[in-house]
Amino acid sequence: MFWDKVAGVYDLFGNIYNGKVNREMCRLTAEKISPGDRVLECACGTGMMTVQIAPLCASVTATDYAEGMLKKTREKCRNLNNVQVMQADITQLPFADDCYDVVIAANVIHLLDDPYKALSELNRVTRPGGLIIIPTYVNKEKTGRGSELSKVFDKAGVDFKRQFTFANYGVFLTAAGYAVEEMHRISGRVPCALAVIRKPE
Repeated sequence: MFWDKVAGVYDLFGNIYNGKVNREMCRLTAEKISPGDRVLECACGTGMMTVQIAPLCASVTATDYAEGMLKKTREKCRNLNNVQVMQADITQLPFADDCYDVVIAANVIHLLDDPYKALSELNRVTRPGGLIIIPTYVNKEKTGRGSELSKVFDKAGVDFKRQFTFANYGVFLTAAGYAVEEMHRISGRVPCALAVIRKPE
């Protein structure tokens, strides 16, 4: 799997090339976390977000589909007693309904064959009144055409299933039936749109 192969160098992109964007993404997400929260993180990658939010909440279940990524997350979180790291498919989560206070899925929606199924699963496992936080990389172009970086990623084996802009990402979520409570635009080399959705009580 591509993500297993790049796990060893993924942090170079996350921390250096696009560090400004990712630090702001983590900061905005951390603001939504409360001390008693049970948090599920899907597509945790190498644990960039995990290590930021774990000290702020009761527990984090960090999941990813790629075992190579999870190995890196386990290394980073080895001293965090409230973190459980496990393999899981975001479109078929092995958790009960309504069992998490906050559910996070960062920078993965644009990569999925069936993002609507993933959204449904994120919603299912979030408790009524809980938060779903879904940042995703977006294009700078207003047209939504693929950016130069996405073309490079495509050549490397990363398959962008959707090309979002800040504006049409919000439209996509609304059209899927989700009431977006907040949308944050994070500018940088690879911009990000961070959506906050509150599950109805």
